[in-house]
Amino acid sequence: MLKRILLFFFILISFNFFLIPHVYALSFQASSLRGLAMMREMAQESMDYQEAFRSRKPTLLEFYADWCTTCQGMAPIISSLEQEYKDEINLVMLNIDDPQWQEIIKEYKVTGVPQFTFLAPDRQIIDTLIGKVPKQVMTQIFQQMTS
Repeated sequence: MLKRILLFFFILISFNFFLIPHVYALSFQASSLRGLAMMREMAQESMDYQEAFRSRKPTLLEFYADWCTTCQGMAPIISSLEQEYKDEINLVMLNIDDPQWQEIIKEYKVTGVPQFTFLAPDRQIIDTLIGKVPKQVMTQIFQQMTS
């Protein structure tokens, strides 16, 4: 009986080894590194928090952390939307691990990362989303903010 159980697990492990391509298994790591690099670049280029409110345009506050793989995974989506709506919406990225943002983190009740807080020009919250968000959902909110 023990031999059958061991044989079953050996076969199961063998199938997983052959069914999951090695390239796919390695691509997650590469994707995370690419997302981290993209996220850091976006953060450097994002608008200053105070300047965003002086511009009187709608604003997306993205609360993120470098170690957050979901944040890294969302970077290409946010980047493409930022490119599409850059003249109409401000993008402000705030690293939750930076102590200077602690009061703002409390003000916007950040409970997880990434947190996307969509603000009207008068700083009223339009919507708040946390975690992995499909591009279609983000696009709908961006369209709502610009109409």
